[in-house]
Amino acid sequence: MKLGQDSLKTRRNLSVEGQSYEYYSLPAAAEAGLGDLSRLPYSLKVLLENLLRFEDGDSVSVDDIKALAARVQGGSPDDREIAYRPARVLMQDFTGVPAVVDLAAMREAMVGLGGDPRKINPLSPVDLVIDHSVMVDYFGGAGAFEKNVEREFERNQERYAFLRWGQKAFDNFSVVPPGTGICHQVNLEYIAQAVWTSKIDGKNIAYPDTLVGTDSHTTMVNGLGVLGWGVGGIEAEAAMLGQPVTMLIPDVVGFKLSGELKEGTTATDLVLTCTEMLRKKGVVGKFVEFYGPGLKHLTLADRATLGNMSPEFGSTCAIFPIDAETLRYLDFTGRDKARVKLVEAYAKAQGMWHDESTPDPVFSDSLSLDISTVEPALAGPKRPQDRIALSAASGAFSRYVAKDRGVDPVGAQGTFAAESPSAAEHSADGFWRSSAVADEAYTLDDGAVVIAAITSCTNTSNPSVMVGAGLLARKALAKGLQVKPWVKTSLAPGSQVVSDYLEKAGLQTDLDGLGFNLVGYGCTTCIGNSGPLPEKISAAVEAGDLTVCSVLSGNRNFEGRINPHCRANYLASPPLVVAYALAGSMKADLLNDPLGTDKEGNPVFLKDIWPSNKEIHETMEKSLSREMFESRYANVYEGPEQWRSIATSTGETFDWDPGSTYVAYPPFFEGMGADPDPIQDIKGARPLAILGDSVTTDHISPAGSIKKDGPTGEYLLANQVRPAEFNSYGARRGNHEVMMRGTFANIRIRNEMVPGVEGGYTMYVPTGEQRAIYDAAMDYAQEGTPLVIVAGQEYGTGSSRDWAAKGTRLLGVKAVIAESFERIHRSNLVGMGVLPLQFKEGQNRHTLKLTGEETFDFTGIEGGITPRQDIACTLHRPDGSKEEVVFTCRIDTAGEVEYYANGGILHYVLRNLAKSA
Repeated sequence: MKLGQDSLKTRRNLSVEGQSYEYYSLPAAAEAGLGDLSRLPYSLKVLLENLLRFEDGDSVSVDDIKALAARVQGGSPDDREIAYRPARVLMQDFTGVPAVVDLAAMREAMVGLGGDPRKINPLSPVDLVIDHSVMVDYFGGAGAFEKNVEREFERNQERYAFLRWGQKAFDNFSVVPPGTGICHQVNLEYIAQAVWTSKIDGKNIAYPDTLVGTDSHTTMVNGLGVLGWGVGGIEAEAAMLGQPVTMLIPDVVGFKLSGELKEGTTATDLVLTCTEMLRKKGVVGKFVEFYGPGLKHLTLADRATLGNMSPEFGSTCAIFPIDAETLRYLDFTGRDKARVKLVEAYAKAQGMWHDESTPDPVFSDSLSLDISTVEPALAGPKRPQDRIALSAASGAFSRYVAKDRGVDPVGAQGTFAAESPSAAEHSADGFWRSSAVADEAYTLDDGAVVIAAITSCTNTSNPSVMVGAGLLARKALAKGLQVKPWVKTSLAPGSQVVSDYLEKAGLQTDLDGLGFNLVGYGCTTCIGNSGPLPEKISAAVEAGDLTVCSVLSGNRNFEGRINPHCRANYLASPPLVVAYALAGSMKADLLNDPLGTDKEGNPVFLKDIWPSNKEIHETMEKSLSREMFESRYANVYEGPEQWRSIATSTGETFDWDPGSTYVAYPPFFEGMGADPDPIQDIKGARPLAILGDSVTTDHISPAGSIKKDGPTGEYLLANQVRPAEFNSYGARRGNHEVMMRGTFANIRIRNEMVPGVEGGYTMYVPTGEQRAIYDAAMDYAQEGTPLVIVAGQEYGTGSSRDWAAKGTRLLGVKAVIAESFERIHRSNLVGMGVLPLQFKEGQNRHTLKLTGEETFDFTGIEGGITPRQDIACTLHRPDGSKEEVVFTCRIDTAGEVEYYANGGILHYVLRNLAKSA
């Protein structure tokens, strides 16, 4: 990092606990002509300091600084592009492995270009936390954790050996070993500092802690006042290599909170309410900033829970300012006392401190919520923003199943109107399906909860809901209740500290008593690592074609994500996860139906076992301590014996194993010259898929389990991999042969080119036959036919999966046309050299009557493009007719134009590094 020119003379000294720091002062900038900055939103103050620190007259100019400062007037954005340089990068292993593969491949390519491979090296600190690989193979008993860890290391030896090579080969690159926790919780509890420091030119420089992460839920650390958000692995690699994140000055939407949670509600309920409100408001691509008197009633963990869900409501970040609660949390979680003092002094010196006297910032827009009005809720069955009041959950599930089966429901419990066309076939009693379970006295019914998982960073970072789940389990056991026998239960905390306080409170024993034994420290069920259902349960689901459910304390519930047998998936607080495991069915009305009977045969209701807020808080006070955090994080990079004993290669470049089905040298740099080829118009392109609204990166990118039927399974079988060792797509993200075969292969994706068909299929137009998308794409590639994807609104929502863009490119897709894009995926497409195009207002695939038999000629690309220019297209119909259409080019910034012209962001970086001295 180099210090900026400081044209406004803003560098000042700050002395804290006998230590001297230099910093770029916002009050000094205000005095230098930027005007009163006191009501600039906190998040924009962080960006403004970043511009001051990196002002170089080139990538950051004084005009950029003035344009950002002017936002305090509340005017509309001027579409000015700024260059933002985060302090560090955070990765998890699913997205991190392919990023490190790319870095290793760039070293090889650098050698090919005659450069020094050591130039490919992170310039900013990078922390990679291995948290996505553990699967729930074993559950519901003692020893589940040890057995799952053993299977994790068996499956992932090649990946882990590769990461250990990277840890040794790259500077500024640290790996947190398996079994430590979820990257976002490790970040919140240990890595993040709120104020970062570096030694530059012999001086201690203090500045805001900022980051980008290769997981969309990087925003969890926003609760600590740390500005960060998720980017694709491609963008993160560029940030590591010293490239700025180019962005437009964002709108900041203020969310004013007042009041406090009432009895019986949780932070999860608050989060689901805010998610619904913000998704309706429309905050995609914007910053969200929380403020108001309600902040004093939110713990840091509550704030982090809100920040975590930022991707679910679509914002870039969801941040809180630094205040007394920030300091309390930093101190309690074991941060150095001097660091805590620095955070306070720095925030106050910069006007970034928040207390009751702080004036409300000037936002682009705002909304508000009285927290006391929040009700217990779930979200589902397919999207995290679809909140359902707990009181309405049973009826909502009935209506969902009815609609799915073409029946018109009337009433909350799924009865049907006599005049309905399908009522004759589906009586109220005959609507629900059931199936016998082999060797069991019970039957499995529609609505059965077959997975109940306390999982994910969102909630396992929050002691209040974790303790609440434990207390509910204790009360349930005391009443004699038990989990239904068809429910697969699991507990996957976000850090080892959670186990410490559950153990100290005696609550882990209670959770064990209901089958919520520790299964691992990682994301597990929330990312599709739920593991298989017991064979007799999955057989009954398939035999009866049942609609069964998962209930999880996660943040994602998209189709096909949690488990291939679960058609309906619901997000809920950890206590509600336990409650639904007891009830065993989504058809149960938890507020009015008994969960079971006590030892005397009396009905037991949820209200009888729900812990009070007082009980939860008293238990937390007795069970959590600073020493737990200090002890657990003392040797955070050491790892278990299985990790330390992994053998790996050494050297500046990686010794690729041609037989590996986990890590393979990618083809992205093959044939790459020192200068890019001129960009060309796209002629004769055919649709590979025509998709609807809200197509997620889970639909696009390979995720979850791998089936033996299909291109990926065929590839692994051909490489002598037994189905039992297929592992997951996430674990094999370092192998492009696996990933490109799984792109657009989600079992629930619906391609309108093959109506009525679910899964990764398309129509191969030259023959008119239905084929797997991968197979069709390969045949088109042999013919030299470029491809396009056509989609509806919110294309690419969900996790920041770089393979959603990488796989798209490797299938031969040159352009994606959608009604709207989610921020990260649009950026990733550009980063892989794929052209994102947007329909004009009032235009879509329906108005153009697209069937997939058309061809597209895109012109106006050749010779260079400009941000958001119009792209002309001639649409050729199968009957020989033509139609002229105009799309908006969604390459949004000048920096992105450079990336696209180079064939991608990595090619751009690599060429620049190769040419540098």
